[in-house]
Amino acid sequence: MTAADTRIDSRISAQWARVRGVLRAEVGDSSYRSWLKPLTLVAVDGNVVRIATPTRFMRDYVSENFAGRILELWTDENEAVTSLDVQIQAEPAKRERKRLAPAQPRAKAARPPGRASGNGAAAAEPAAPASNEGEIGGPLDPRFVFGNFVVGKPNELAYAAARRVAESPTATYNPLFLYGGVGLGKTHLMHAIGWHIRERHSSRRVVYLSAEKFMYQFIRALRFQDTMAFKEQFRSVDVLMIDDVQFINGKENTQEEFFHTFNDLVGNNRQVVVSADKSPSDLEGMEERLRSRLGWGLVADIHATTCELRVGILQSKAEHLGVDIPTRVLEFLAHKITTSVRELEGALNRIVAHSTLVGRDITLETCQEVLQDLLRAHERRVTIEEIQKRVAEHFNIRFADMHSARRSRAVARPRQVAMYLSKQLTSRSLPEIGRKFGGRDHTTVMHAVRKVEELRQSDASFDEDVELLRRMLEA
Repeated sequence: MTAADTRIDSRISAQWARVRGVLRAEVGDSSYRSWLKPLTLVAVDGNVVRIATPTRFMRDYVSENFAGRILELWTDENEAVTSLDVQIQAEPAKRERKRLAPAQPRAKAARPPGRASGNGAAAAEPAAPASNEGEIGGPLDPRFVFGNFVVGKPNELAYAAARRVAESPTATYNPLFLYGGVGLGKTHLMHAIGWHIRERHSSRRVVYLSAEKFMYQFIRALRFQDTMAFKEQFRSVDVLMIDDVQFINGKENTQEEFFHTFNDLVGNNRQVVVSADKSPSDLEGMEERLRSRLGWGLVADIHATTCELRVGILQSKAEHLGVDIPTRVLEFLAHKITTSVRELEGALNRIVAHSTLVGRDITLETCQEVLQDLLRAHERRVTIEEIQKRVAEHFNIRFADMHSARRSRAVARPRQVAMYLSKQLTSRSLPEIGRKFGGRDHTTVMHAVRKVEELRQSDASFDEDVELLRRMLEA
C-alpha cells in the first residue's frame, strides 16, 4: 500500500467515524446499538460507499430507515459520494471453514464459556455469542451466566426467581417480570436463564430479544403482509424473553400483537420472561389489560446496589481478569460510582487496561488520574441546605433549629453532625459553613467537626447514624 493510499484510508475512516457520531446523536443510544453500531464500512469505490450488516433483516431495516440519512451525511463529508450500497457481510473464508468443520451437537454449540478457575483464568475458551432461532431473536452474551452474577440483598429475589425459571422443565412464575434501573443486572439474568435452559434442556426453544426488535419485526411483517409467519415464529417457542418492554409504551398495534402472543404462550404453558425499568403498574402508555397480564406471575424488583454489593462485583470482575487490585481502590470505586454496574465494570476495565499498557501499578492515585472524567460526572453536589434538612428529619428536630441559638443537647448534637457532614461533603470553607448555621464563627464549625469525629470513634451507634446519613446524602 502506498503512502497516498494510507492517507486516503485514514481520511475515509475519519469520515465514517464522524458519520456514525452524528447518527448516534440523532437516533439515541438504544437505536444506535441495535441498528447502526453493527454496521461495518466495506469500501468506497469511486462515488459509491459500501457498508455491510450481519443479517438480512438488519440490512432491510437499515436500507429502509437509515440509508438516506447515511448518504446525506457522507455527501456532507465527501462531495464525490453519490450513492450508498447496503449489503450483507460477506465472509467467504469463515463460511468455508464452517462447511469443512465436523458437525457438533446443538448443546455444545450453545454452551457459555467455562467457569473461571482459582487464578481467574477461564477453564475453557469463550464461546462465540450464540444465535437464537433464525433471525427472530438476538444472540445470548456468553459473559452473562449465573456463575458470575454477584448476589446481594438488592437482587437476591430476582436471582432466585431467575434460577427457578431456568431450572424448571416447565413454565413457572409465568410471567417472570424483572424490573429495575439501568445497569443493575436485568439483562444479565435474562441471558443467564437462556444459557442455563439451553445447557440443561436443549430441546426447548429459547428466544431472547429486545421489545424494540419485536416491534420492528412486527412492523416488517405488516409491511410485507407476512403476519401469519410472524405469529407462528413467536408462538411456537418454549421460552420467550422480552427485554426493555417499556419501549412499546404508546405503540398500540405492537402492544396488541404482544398481548395476543403473551396470552397464547402462557395459555399453552410456555414460559415468558419480561424486563422493564418500572413495575407493570407504573408503565405509562401501556394498555391496562397488558399491565394486568404482566403482573400475573412474579414481579421481582432489582434495587439499587449497596456499597458492599458493588465491592463484591468488582472483586469478582478482578478475579475473572486475573488482576490483583488493592482493596482501597475497589472500595473507592464502589463509593464513587453508584448508579450503574455497567459503568462500574467499565471503570475497572479502564484501570486494568491502563496498568497493562503503561506499566504502572494500580493505586488510588492512578485510579483517580485515569478516571477523572468519569468521577467528575458522578460527583454528587450536595448543598448545605440538603444536609440540614436530612439531618433535621433524621433526629426529629425542626429545620429552623439548624440556624437557631438553642443550645440544648437534643438540638446542638444534630447541628454539629450537620456541620461535620457539610465539611465532608461540600467544598465550602469553614466560615461559609458557619454563616449557613445562623452566622456562627468558623471556630464553632471546627469544634463541631472534632467533636463528631471523637464520638464516631467512641460510640458505635452514633457512628452508624452518621454513616447512614452520609450514604443517604451521596446516593
